[in-house]
Amino acid sequence: MTTQTHHHPQKTNRQTLYVSIALVLGIVVGELLNLTLAPTGTGQANPALAHIIEIFTVITHVFLRLVKMIIAPLVISTLVVGMAKMGDTQTVGRIGTKAILWFFSASIFSLLLGMFLVNALEPGKSLHIALPAVGAATGLPQVAPTLSNFAEHMFPKSIIDAMAENEILQIVVFSMFFGVACAALGELAQPMVKSLDSLTHIMLKVTSYVMHSAPFAVFAAMASVIAQQGIGVLLSYGKFIGEFYFGLLLLCTLLGCTCFLFIGRRILSLLRHIREPLLLAFGTASSESAYPKLLQQLERFGCDEKVCGLVLPLGYSFNLDGSMMYMTFAVLFIAQAYGIDMTLTDQLTMLLMLLFTSKGVAGVPRASLIVISATLSMFNIPEAGLLLLLGIDQILDMGRSATNVFGNSIAATLISRWEKALR
Repeated sequence: MTTQTHHHPQKTNRQTLYVSIALVLGIVVGELLNLTLAPTGTGQANPALAHIIEIFTVITHVFLRLVKMIIAPLVISTLVVGMAKMGDTQTVGRIGTKAILWFFSASIFSLLLGMFLVNALEPGKSLHIALPAVGAATGLPQVAPTLSNFAEHMFPKSIIDAMAENEILQIVVFSMFFGVACAALGELAQPMVKSLDSLTHIMLKVTSYVMHSAPFAVFAAMASVIAQQGIGVLLSYGKFIGEFYFGLLLLCTLLGCTCFLFIGRRILSLLRHIREPLLLAFGTASSESAYPKLLQQLERFGCDEKVCGLVLPLGYSFNLDGSMMYMTFAVLFIAQAYGIDMTLTDQLTMLLMLLFTSKGVAGVPRASLIVISATLSMFNIPEAGLLLLLGIDQILDMGRSATNVFGNSIAATLISRWEKALR
């Protein structure tokens, strides 16, 4: 990629600052709204509050939709161009294998760390909740993670359909075939590769326009959560939220240390480069929203564009370290809250299940909740326990989305390094 994408560091700094300010303002405004317009004594929801929250939700949705609009063309163009430039299927296979090996090790590590922490800290023990009636509704779409679901998620029946539904994994599969074909045809495919290369640059430019609205989206997302729940929800669930965030911090630190072993002091530069995508994922509680920006920043940091083009889209389907940790945390938290003891064998079986089921529902909204719900029913833990988490899911989602982004940037950096392609 040419050097046109370089901005002044000031500009990204300012953007990061705006997003941080928006986060804080969102909390303050949300709490003020909650105090002034909270439900009246009769328990009736205040129409004015509902109206304001609706406006906030619209702002956040618009931003997330704009970002999703960028993802498909960006993934296709970066992947195809990257693979056409690699020139042979061996390189692709080698990088792909390294990526998948790293993803699985990181996923297993995240799951085990989550399991260890929940057992050590026991955040659910103090709740002592009576078991609910069988069949209490959780209001989640009924999607059972099965093998056929996974296959459907992975292989597109039509690339247009996959792009329409933003199924990243399917787009990746198509782009890999397409890219390998371009590489095989060599000279003949050059015009196509050239136009896709310019498409990448166009989409990154579009990204920079969309990112101007990021602070508004972050503000709206935060304000809406706090206005509905009040800052009190942070206190009543404080222990669980605190312990979960402690777990995420620990996970990020350990991943960071692994990275430090290979790239040394440059990890500081990496952190500087990815802090804006991290904040963005944190504020909007969506790791997808950070994808376009992350791609840009990793290339600026010096990761190989071919490696990024392959590793990041795969990582978004397979390498969600934060979500992995959340799933173990949530299942065991709910079990503890109901006073259900899970044996070590049960817990390890659950880890294996989560490792594979989580890969199949990546495209479904609030996917981790659906996977958790399927896991709960498998171990006869009341699914209604999910209602304990629905209220704070957004707050937890912020942390896990940022961790997902962090995990993927570490993956891209390490694989660039192993390919001796880190500038």
